[in-house]
Amino acid sequence: MARRARKYTERDANAFVAYLRVSTQDQADSGAGLAAQRASIEAWAAANGKRIVEYFVDEGVSGKNLNREKFKLALDLVVNGSASGIVTAKLDRLTRSILDFATLMAQASSQQWKLVALDVGLDTSTPMGELMANILAVFAQWERRVIGQRTKDGLAAKKAEGVILGRRRQLPDQDLQTVVATFVRCDRNYTWTCEHLNRMQIATAQGGKRWYPSTVRAVILSADGQTEMDRQKQIEVMA
Repeated sequence: MARRARKYTERDANAFVAYLRVSTQDQADSGAGLAAQRASIEAWAAANGKRIVEYFVDEGVSGKNLNREKFKLALDLVVNGSASGIVTAKLDRLTRSILDFATLMAQASSQQWKLVALDVGLDTSTPMGELMANILAVFAQWERRVIGQRTKDGLAAKKAEGVILGRRRQLPDQDLQTVVATFVRCDRNYTWTCEHLNRMQIATAQGGKRWYPSTVRAVILSADGQTEMDRQKQIEVMA
């Protein structure tokens, strides 16, 4: 049975939530890896005078995106001020995407909570951690540009095949590329995509601040005036 997160009334600078993950069902069933992750986190807490107020574990779940039940619970606690940060034993337990991680770091910075990944020495509350965060942000920008280029190449390929792409879009090109790339990373799931776009604070075509599954679907299916079948083929080119 899943644990229900406790409610904390005040922010404590030394209070952290711990996030652990194993990616295969075998690991989830046997507990392989979880004990080592927990031991690393407990050692860090003891050495630095920190207190782990809750452990969140995603078992048998991939790290390809941030759409995970227990991670969302951990994130909710730091966002609402119940804890000062999230600590994880390994960066790849949190996410395998530099772009997702950079987005998460930006969120931590704007909302003033901390992010700690023990295996790479990342602690956003320290000067060295801030430097590493900035370096990772540079790589994330590079990843965005690569995604953008792949999107342009995909569109060029479709034009070469005679597909008419003449309908004017309201979204800026860069935001459109982000929406399509996020949709692909989220396994073409409209709900996951809109949650991710809301975290990234991407404005909608009408300038709104919140995405909904229907909004994402409308952009994916009609941004270039194509049929749904053509659009799916275009997405596969960019994936």
